[in-house]
This record gives sequence, structure tokens and C-alpha cells, in this order.
Amino acid sequence: MHDTDPAEQGRHGPAPAGRRALTANGVRTVFRDRGEAGERLAGAVAELGPERPLVLALPRGGVPVAEHVARSLGAPLDVIVVRKIGAPGNPEAAIGATTAEGPPLFDKGALVALGVTEGDLAGRSGDAQAEARRRVSAYRGDAPDPEVEGRDVIVVDDGLATGMSARAAVSEVRERGAAASVVLAVPVGAPEAVTALEEVCDRVVCLSTPPDFRAVSLWYEEFPQVDDAEVRRILGRAR
Repeated sequence: MHDTDPAEQGRHGPAPAGRRALTANGVRTVFRDRGEAGERLAGAVAELGPERPLVLALPRGGVPVAEHVARSLGAPLDVIVVRKIGAPGNPEAAIGATTAEGPPLFDKGALVALGVTEGDLAGRSGDAQAEARRRVSAYRGDAPDPEVEGRDVIVVDDGLATGMSARAAVSEVRERGAAASVVLAVPVGAPEAVTALEEVCDRVVCLSTPPDFRAVSLWYEEFPQVDDAEVRRILGRAR
């Protein structure tokens, strides 16, 4: 997901005691926190052997995870800011997403089901894009976007729910230039979202795809909100 606000992540409190997640290597408990998730994810991404890697995190929650991936790879760390576009009457339900530059992407099936058009959501899209621009400025200042040309780009978040934010991020990376490859890396994700993202990424690395996913926060024992100040601190350490 693109952020870590409890409502946006579908937070329902800490994971139930004893809850377990399925992984490629069998069964394991949920992640302790984003730090542990990042360490485990870093190992899986390193196995791909990326060349000239660039790690781009989705703020805010993806940044603490991506810090470990970037450190393990000896790669630069930056952000790719995405904001969700909420459904009419239910703003926490993401039916679209946009980066600072856009254009916005929408879940076509959700639009049809709700009986709305992209034009009906123009105001929401504009607000989301304005907030994305504000965050880019807050995190990066006047610095330009990092160059992706010829690099293996790893897009990192703390989890994958609907996949709309990740899809917008990957689309933005493709628009910036000819990356050698674009990999999406997340500790946990909804199975259907992971499958859908495999169609637009060169590779999706997901450590856990529990069939009873429901929400990213359920697969972490500790899932505190990440604020702008923490994002800036982590990016500062990486520079």
C-alpha cells in the first residue's frame, strides 16, 4: 500500500496471537515489525542479483522496509510518492491512485460497479495529486527524480492490498525511462493483487500471500504509523 495511516492500511489492531502466514518455505509467524520484514525481504531481493540497483520506496510505510533492502544491496534509496483515490461515500476504499505527475490510474471494474466515471472523480484525483506533490517536496526538496535508465529498479512497500498504489508506482517508473528491469518487492500481499502485478512488473517478490489476507496490518505484530519526519530521517541516513 502507498501509506501507513491506519485507516488507509485497513488496520484492525495487532495480529491475533498464533496467527500464521504461508510462505514459499512453509509456515511462519507474522512479521515482528517493518524492520524484520525489510531484513527478510532484502535477502530475497539479493538472490535476484540486481545490477546497478535503485530502491524506490512508497511512503510512508514502505520506507522503513526499503531501508534494509537498499542497505543490503548497497543501492541508493529514494521514494516514489503515490496517493490513493477513494471511492465516493467510502474514501478509504481505493479505486484509483496517482503519483505527483500522474495520470491517475483507476480500477475499471470498481468504476463500473459504482456507476461512476473517471471524470466524476476529477476533484478527488486533483486533491490526491496535489498531496503527492507536497510530499515529494517534503521528502526530496528541489532534488530531481533519480535516474532509472539502465538500472534494475526495486519498488518496495510494506504490503500489497488492492495493488492500485503499486501499479501507479510501477507505471511512473516506466514513464521515467528505460529501466533494465522493474521489480516489486513486498513482505506480504493479497494473492490476487500479487498475480495482477506480475503482469506489469518484470518480477514480483512477495514473501507471504496468505489466502485470508484482509489487511496489511494483520500480518505485523507491530504496525505503528510512520510520519514524514521518520521518512526524512531514513532518507537522510541513506544519502
